[in-house]
Amino acid sequence: MTYVTNARSPPRVRLKVPHVTRLVFLLLLCHLVAGNRPPRFLIDGRSEIVIRLKEGPDTPIGSLIYRLRGIDPDGDVLEFGIRSQIGSDILKIEAISSNEANIYLVKELDREVRDEYSFVLTLTDGHLGEGNFITQSFLLLVEDVNDNEPIFKPYPSAISVKENEPPSILASVEATDLDEGAYGQVLYHLQELDGDVNNFSIQTVNGKGVIRVVNKLDYEKKSLYQLRVLAVDRANQGRVNTGTAAILVKVQDVEDQPPEFVVATPVTRISEDAPIGTSVLQVRAVDGDRGINNRISYSIISGGEEHFEIDSSSGVVYTVSLLDREDPNNSNGAYILEILATEEAHVISPLPSATTEVTIIVTDVNDETPRFRSERYIGEVIENAQQNTPITFLDDAIPEVFDYDQGKNGTFELYIVGDNGIFDVTPFKGINEASFLIRVNNPLYLDYEKVALMNFSLVAKEIVTKDAKMSVVPITVYIKDENDNYPEFTQAVYKVSIPENCDIGSTVARVQALDQDSGNYGTMGIRYTGLSGSIAHLLHLNSVSGLITVKQSGGDSFDRELIAQHYITVEARDDLGKGNRNTAQLIINIEDVNDNAPMFLANKYEARLLENEVEFENPLVLEARDLDLNGTKNSHIEYAIVGGDHKNNFSIDPNLGIITPVAGLDFEQIPGDNTNIRPIHLTVRARDFGTPPLSSTVPVTIYVQDVNDYAPAFTQMLYKRAIPEDMPGGTSVIEVKARDNDGSSPNNRVVYRIQRGASDKFVIDSHSGVISVSNGSSLDPDRTDPKVTRYTLTVVALDGGIGDHQLSAAVLVNITIVDVNNKPPVFVEPGTIQVMENMQVGAIIYRAIANDPDDQPVLRYSIDKANSHARNEDGVQVLPTDYDFLALWDLNTVDGSLRIVRILDREKVEVIKLVVTVEDMAAIQSGPRQVASATLTIIVLDQNDNNPKFRKPFYKTSVPENSKNGAHIDTLLADDPDKNRSITYMLEGTNASLGLVHIDKYSGEVVVSNKIDHEMYPWINLTVKAMDSGEPPRHAVVDLFIQVLDENDNNPVFEVQPFEYRVREDVEPGTVITNIVATDADSNEYGKITYLLDRTSTQGKFLINAETGALTVSEWLDRETQATYNLVVEAWDNYQFGYLSGESRNAFKQLVVIVEDVNDNAPVLHLPEDCTTISEFHKHREPIVSISATDADDNNLPNGRVQFHLVAGKGHDLFRFEQVGGDANTGRLYAKQSLKDRFGNYTLTVEARDLGTPPNSVRGELKLCVTDYNDHAPIFVHPPQNVTIKVPENATIGTTVVVVKAIDADIGPNGAVRYRMRRDSAFSVHPSTGALRTVQPLDRDKQTVYQLRIEAYDLGLPTPLSSELDLTVYVQNVDNYRPRFPYKHAVINITENVANYTINLPSVVERDEIDRGDEPVLPVCYYIVEGNGDAMFQLDRSTHRLTSKLLDREQKSNYTITVLASEDCLNTPKYDSKSDTSNTLIVHINVNDVNDNSPKFISKIFTGGITTEADFGIEFMHVKAIDLDDGENAKVNYYLLGNVKETLTEGLENLSVSPFLVNVETGAVSLNFDPQKGMKGYFDFKILANDTDGLSDEAHVFIYLLREDQRVRFVLRAHPSEIRDKIDVFRENLARVTQSVVNIDDLRVHENKDGSVDNTKTDLYLHLVNGEDHSVLEVEQVLRLVDKNIEQLDELFKEFNVLDTQPADFQPLTAASLSGNQTVYWLVWTSVLLAALLVLAIMTCLSQRADYARKLKAATATAYSSPTPGESDMTLRSHGRVPNTNKHSSKGSNPIWLHAYENDWYKADDQMSHSERDSLDENAVNAEVPSSKPFFITNNAFPSIQSQETETESNQGNYDFYQQLEQMKNTKNMETTEL
Repeated sequence: MTYVTNARSPPRVRLKVPHVTRLVFLLLLCHLVAGNRPPRFLIDGRSEIVIRLKEGPDTPIGSLIYRLRGIDPDGDVLEFGIRSQIGSDILKIEAISSNEANIYLVKELDREVRDEYSFVLTLTDGHLGEGNFITQSFLLLVEDVNDNEPIFKPYPSAISVKENEPPSILASVEATDLDEGAYGQVLYHLQELDGDVNNFSIQTVNGKGVIRVVNKLDYEKKSLYQLRVLAVDRANQGRVNTGTAAILVKVQDVEDQPPEFVVATPVTRISEDAPIGTSVLQVRAVDGDRGINNRISYSIISGGEEHFEIDSSSGVVYTVSLLDREDPNNSNGAYILEILATEEAHVISPLPSATTEVTIIVTDVNDETPRFRSERYIGEVIENAQQNTPITFLDDAIPEVFDYDQGKNGTFELYIVGDNGIFDVTPFKGINEASFLIRVNNPLYLDYEKVALMNFSLVAKEIVTKDAKMSVVPITVYIKDENDNYPEFTQAVYKVSIPENCDIGSTVARVQALDQDSGNYGTMGIRYTGLSGSIAHLLHLNSVSGLITVKQSGGDSFDRELIAQHYITVEARDDLGKGNRNTAQLIINIEDVNDNAPMFLANKYEARLLENEVEFENPLVLEARDLDLNGTKNSHIEYAIVGGDHKNNFSIDPNLGIITPVAGLDFEQIPGDNTNIRPIHLTVRARDFGTPPLSSTVPVTIYVQDVNDYAPAFTQMLYKRAIPEDMPGGTSVIEVKARDNDGSSPNNRVVYRIQRGASDKFVIDSHSGVISVSNGSSLDPDRTDPKVTRYTLTVVALDGGIGDHQLSAAVLVNITIVDVNNKPPVFVEPGTIQVMENMQVGAIIYRAIANDPDDQPVLRYSIDKANSHARNEDGVQVLPTDYDFLALWDLNTVDGSLRIVRILDREKVEVIKLVVTVEDMAAIQSGPRQVASATLTIIVLDQNDNNPKFRKPFYKTSVPENSKNGAHIDTLLADDPDKNRSITYMLEGTNASLGLVHIDKYSGEVVVSNKIDHEMYPWINLTVKAMDSGEPPRHAVVDLFIQVLDENDNNPVFEVQPFEYRVREDVEPGTVITNIVATDADSNEYGKITYLLDRTSTQGKFLINAETGALTVSEWLDRETQATYNLVVEAWDNYQFGYLSGESRNAFKQLVVIVEDVNDNAPVLHLPEDCTTISEFHKHREPIVSISATDADDNNLPNGRVQFHLVAGKGHDLFRFEQVGGDANTGRLYAKQSLKDRFGNYTLTVEARDLGTPPNSVRGELKLCVTDYNDHAPIFVHPPQNVTIKVPENATIGTTVVVVKAIDADIGPNGAVRYRMRRDSAFSVHPSTGALRTVQPLDRDKQTVYQLRIEAYDLGLPTPLSSELDLTVYVQNVDNYRPRFPYKHAVINITENVANYTINLPSVVERDEIDRGDEPVLPVCYYIVEGNGDAMFQLDRSTHRLTSKLLDREQKSNYTITVLASEDCLNTPKYDSKSDTSNTLIVHINVNDVNDNSPKFISKIFTGGITTEADFGIEFMHVKAIDLDDGENAKVNYYLLGNVKETLTEGLENLSVSPFLVNVETGAVSLNFDPQKGMKGYFDFKILANDTDGLSDEAHVFIYLLREDQRVRFVLRAHPSEIRDKIDVFRENLARVTQSVVNIDDLRVHENKDGSVDNTKTDLYLHLVNGEDHSVLEVEQVLRLVDKNIEQLDELFKEFNVLDTQPADFQPLTAASLSGNQTVYWLVWTSVLLAALLVLAIMTCLSQRADYARKLKAATATAYSSPTPGESDMTLRSHGRVPNTNKHSSKGSNPIWLHAYENDWYKADDQMSHSERDSLDENAVNAEVPSSKPFFITNNAFPSIQSQETETESNQGNYDFYQQLEQMKNTKNMETTEL
């Protein structure tokens, strides 16, 4: 007995009490001891404590396994113990409090030693007496762990088996495992030391391992197998233990193998002239059985038996007859011998044998002669046949030649003898066998008329050099005649004449044609087959005689006046009208008949005649035309005046029709009115001289005009006047007068002018004749040279005559000038002086002289430095900063002498102009300064002090080679700053160079002096020396480089390349065969090669690149049609520029292209129709089935050889094909591996593929049936092993606890699973469904845990297989506690486009402290019960890990899922949102954005328009792109791509900047130029939208320039706010119906004609654009389109309530309308003020002054700034405002009446003005801010409709001022209020 005391009992307290008290206490204590109550265990009412512990290290020593609790009603300290018994030493009890103790494990548990312990626990409070305890049973169950390995029982270590042993049981082994359950169940597996386990298998049957032989063994392959049997327990988790056993299997050999060849040379060669008995080769075979070596005998069973024999013992093959390689029976000189080796066995019948194939190749000897298939050949060819035309062979001749020798012995050449080069043969070489063609080589000699028959020979000769054999065959060619001559007319052109009134049947002409051919091909067969031309239908042509007659007369065709000459084409054909044709021209002239009267060219004639004139101002010529033939009487016309009152005053030329006056007419004598024009009427006749004569008349009107014939006359003969010289300008001096006697204006209107003498000093008034002093003129006589004191003016008076008819009169006016003293000094002109450069300093070169007309002048001289200047030799001005030319001189101020003070340099300055000034110092102080100046020109003369200098540092030029002597090369010029510029030139260089060129010593021209060859002298380098003519002379040198240019003087040369090329017949057109290369020694274009290809030889199949020489295939080739092409390649230089002019050189090259065969036939597959059946244990080395295929291609080539492959079908990777040796087109199907567990029906797709490149293939289905064998035991898949399942104790009988499920990999009965219980208990399992149900009531108090074992077995034969499942059923109390989440909501952020993003969900909180320690702790599983309809998330129920699929934020930006926590991990619980609130978690998932979407424009095309009245900088449209991303990723920037394209534009020629700008952030398009009236056209450009990461999109923008009158207004019955959102629908439908581009300009409230606003209607302004030519449609065109499509637009107009469609025109605003209203307003106010009392008026003025001042300022504000005086000069201060948006800036809005309209109840909120800036202090408008009307935009971007635009007052007038101001964009000065 073990006792435990509490080491921490409460301390004792000693009480001090009196003795009596002690006595009472002792008595009470005794009473209490006598009444002690026992303690008890706290075990929740259970009868026994049961715990389960795992054995071994899973429960380590020292583990706390249980906590004991007790209770004592007396509160005593409790002592826990354990009764001593066997095994009680494994536990230890330690007290931890007065009523608790822990039980610890002190020894390791081993279930295999003892699986349960039953202990008795004791409890005492110390007062129960010695040996008395409270006891409690304690049951410790030891659970098994997999800690024991399976151990084999004794087994045979070596086994012998014959190799022909059928599949059977080989041995059995058994292993045991001390563990229990699955840990103690053993499964067996098999291994082989070399990995060869396909021949053996092992099965677990009733706990034993049955080893079987499953495949046939083969001693020859392997005679010893080392098998290892593995015994593995069935632990499904954790450690798995394995035991091993080794078994040696010995294979015993039997006689079952045929012989095997060990020596067999596959290929042997022997000469065809080898003698009989020659040994060829030897074969040797051995017995296939290794332990048995029987004798082998040999024989030949096929192939060459008549030529070869084999020794039966030695295997030597030798010849028995002579060989012939060319024998057609030996496969082209090769013999394939099949040799049989037979084993002389003693047991097997028939005898085993084996075969092999050897190939004997007979080498060639030249013993064959080339031979033709036919002895002679007869052919024909038409005359004039083209080159390369083949001859047609007759009489079934076969054009083939053959020589079956090998190699060069069988190679022969073909050539023609005796044809004089007329024909050639192709191919010219053949191997073994060749078909040949004879083609025309020179067609010029094929003329039937000259030669009708040709004979020549064709030779075939071997190419060997020694003893070449040859054959000759005669060839006869007949030339066939052809119709090769054309009919020839006797005349090239026939000319005839017929009258225009000819009759039917009249002969027109006769034509004749001749033909040199004979018979019907000649003249005898000519027929005239047709007429063509203008009147061919009116003529008849006799087809035999060629006579042409009139078939139909009359009409316009024979009217000479319409057509005087007809051209007819006559056609003639030979061969009776079916052969060659020729034509001749027939010209028919129509003779004239007088059938047309003369006709005047005009209906009437008019002319003007000045009075007194004998000729008209313009000649009056009458002309009549007669359509009859010119030059005949029928067309000769005579003119005569036959009527008129004044006809005798005029005459007419009878032939020319010219009318002239007989004499001058006096205008005053002709009756008429007072005008200066009076008419005369005549009648003129025109008559011809035909028979009879015909005539016509015409009226003629002559207008006689008055002329100016009176001149003006002055009233005086002379005028005189004297005036002072200082008379100011504009003063009148004198008046002259003249009169004109003409009576009519303007002839009698007089004007005056001064003709001469005024000297710009006087002017005259042209109308009044008043002479006055000219403004700004001076009359000072001293300022004139010579001095003038009197002016004689000649004044002319002119009348109103025009031009030379103007008349005039003149008079003299003398004006005398009185002098005043005011004269400045005057310089004597200094002129020009010359000074030699380098002149000595101090020399005087000039003296200045000035005169002053005043008395006693005081003159002082000086140099005007500011106005003096100098120039160099070239006339370029020299600045003082560059060369101080002013410092060179010194001027004496008194005497004016000029001296040199520095050295002069002519090269720096040559001409100096010094401005010298003089001032009269004695001038009056109060008057102006008297100053004069003069310019002295100084020319600096030259000295030779500079060397010549060439104009270039070096000269580089060129000259063509072979240039003629004297050809110009270049001109070299040198300059000399000195005046000695006579320069001579000379050349310096090598003698060779100097002999090629020459330089002119005076001009510097370099010319050719000898022949220059580019190839010898590509460059000529010389030195040129220039020497001047000074004393002493100076010189300079310069380098001259002359490049010699190449000429085309070399032919192209082809490089050495192969003559023959091969190309596959399936090569695609465009494939390059080879690159032909030719070179030319010339350079540039002369050395540039152009390649051409002869079209005839290519037959259209090949092309050559003219530049690169690449020879390519142009069409698909067909080797079967033609296998060889002989091509001719031409190489031309300078082809582009010199071919047509004959300046190109060429070369030719011939090459042969051979077409190689390709694989163009697919195999044909032969497969069995039925299913081929095998077992799953079929030996994989044995064939399953054989199949075959055929291929139409040549079997000797890879194209005809077929291989087999498995390419598809169920399980096709389990099988393989092997080709059958000797038969390339047969294959056998094998299994790649064991088919165990691979049972089932397989449909394999077999592909038969030939070996061509590329291969052709065909596919078919091969059916294969693999039957099953019962070799799999059922495997439980649900629930897991050793799982604990809770069942409430109140479960009724038949309650389903769980449904177990096991699967079997077999099929049929072998895979049918049944269930049964291995032990009887309170549960049963359904044999088929696996449902585990209760069969009796459960009582938790009787049994809490049930250990169940369920067996699953199959129905396989002969032995069923099974497996077991261990379950623990725990009987649970009825009340259950659900797991709880710590919070109800969780937020998760996941980035889009991240695959398999995982996160752990929060764990549930622990349950409340409930005393149910006996209940096992079960796992909690999570389930998604809501919000995952699209299956974007997966939740691992056990690990609570949430995984997301690839999320797209643009599709969905957040998710909300509901997660349910449950202890049921077997079945998905049903979710009830009301009852499952405590154990659910709502997870909110936010998808973070990444930039994975590029911006997309809402439309790929944006269109808009802008009027020519728009202002600069206006934003008139927006482009918009949408980015589906979020935040910064969705920020879009806009850019204009490239240049703006201007199309059909006018007036934009000077536009140098981009017309438009695009706002980067908003996409607003703004105007970047000032449109002007008359500008037209449209613009288009591209817009780029990109986001922050550079993703982008593009769109196209079209912007149209239009006028205001090109817009159309649609009136809709709806407010703008109602249709603004759906206006795009209207625009798109209208565009679709009218097939035009529709742009919305504006959308506003309807405005009536009287200016009032109708809020129930909308005015929609738009314009249309032609989508094809991008022109803006005019209003009339738009209205016609609408009317034309009104039926299609009916539904649209009804939907939008379209009331009217009309032009958007306007009436101009007139000043009269404004001024009238303003006058009324002022009169009203004046009347009010005058009617008021004076006192009241004063008080009103004082009180309202400030208010009315501000209102009047707004009332008089202008729409635009005006600089004109008298108009408003209001400062424009309202920046950012649109003009006229102030609420006082429209008609009737004067603030004086504004109070009447404060209650506009009928206006919508969006129409009212709410801007605080409309106060009267800010009524100024900004002229720089453009109006919102001249622009527009489509694509849902409309200008905002401001409230001021829709406000309308009830006071109405003739015009609405705001509307007029919007439309009159150019009106700059107009007040906005009528006062």
